[in-house]
Amino acid sequence: MDLAFIPSPSVGVVHLGPIPLRGYAFCIIIGVFVGVWLGNKRWVQRGGRSGTVADIAVWAVPFGLVGGRLYHVITTYEPYFGPNGHPLDAFKVWEGGLGIWGAVALGAVGAWIGCRRRGIPLPAYADALAPGLAIGQAIGRWGNWFNQELYGKPTDVPWALKISSDPAIGRIGGTYHPTFLYESLWCLGVAALVIWADKRFRLGHGRAFALYVAAYCTGRAWIEYMRVDEAHHILGLRLNVWTALIVFVLAIGYLVVSAKKAPGREAVVEPGAQLAEGEGADEGGEGAKDADGAKGAESDADADADATADAAAVKPSPESAAADGTEPGAVGTAQAGKPAESAKDESAGEKAEEAVDAPAADAAKPAGSGSTKKS
Repeated sequence: MDLAFIPSPSVGVVHLGPIPLRGYAFCIIIGVFVGVWLGNKRWVQRGGRSGTVADIAVWAVPFGLVGGRLYHVITTYEPYFGPNGHPLDAFKVWEGGLGIWGAVALGAVGAWIGCRRRGIPLPAYADALAPGLAIGQAIGRWGNWFNQELYGKPTDVPWALKISSDPAIGRIGGTYHPTFLYESLWCLGVAALVIWADKRFRLGHGRAFALYVAAYCTGRAWIEYMRVDEAHHILGLRLNVWTALIVFVLAIGYLVVSAKKAPGREAVVEPGAQLAEGEGADEGGEGAKDADGAKGAESDADADADATADAAAVKPSPESAAADGTEPGAVGTAQAGKPAESAKDESAGEKAEEAVDAPAADAAKPAGSGSTKKS
């Protein structure tokens, strides 16, 4: 008898009137919102503009949903196009069945279209979004819990997942490995690894995304090996195990080649954001320049006013100039370089010398030399 286990929800859908609210869909939607929110924060930190991640996600998310469903239907076609299949069931996404490989591949196509429209390099966008994708997957995996699907082998460990019987789909009740929980926890670890490595090594040019892909594939390989749901096998391994191994090798190869070709991180991830910041800086600089110019003009006006006041104080009236024996025009000359004042000083010096020399000349003159009359 099992003493402890993780119970499964008795129902995976709640009806709000005619509107069905499905736990699987809620998990996918919440995962998308959390992934975009974290991706936006990382994009802004890398120099991008807020809102760009969401704008591009408008392209990436629908493409990803279509790609995920296509991958599931193609690799598990029997329930839809097999002998007893129902082709219309291929459109019932709410019943589960989204392959992460197809979702990432076709979602990347949608992201590429969105990036092209905004002139943004796709690798830089993928780097910003990588941890958010991992966390979004961690949340989305709980949708499998609501649908009681994709569980592992039978087990009696305390954290085993209790599955109810459903003869309609051939589901046998019991306790199984909660592979949805394993993958959810693994994805959280992948997100933490990418965030740490990105800060530590400043990953750029798609390397943070490649690290996310490689780390996810490592965990997905052994978790996939534990599952007991129907799947195609190649050489004794499930198809998704082979997919994980191949994608892992490609991701590691990209990491090595990219590190040699373009080390470091992009200097500019969104040219428009840098331009907007530059325009703001230019406007601030021009405003400061205008303020400095206004201050300079005020200073020049003050200086001119002071000079005019000084000139008015120094300039003598015509009456005072006449009393001093100087011509009015000499005052203007004195204002320019004061040569008139120097000339006045020289004239006064000459008169003083003549006054001193006159008595001496009179003393040296012989007596009677002053008269021309003959005796």
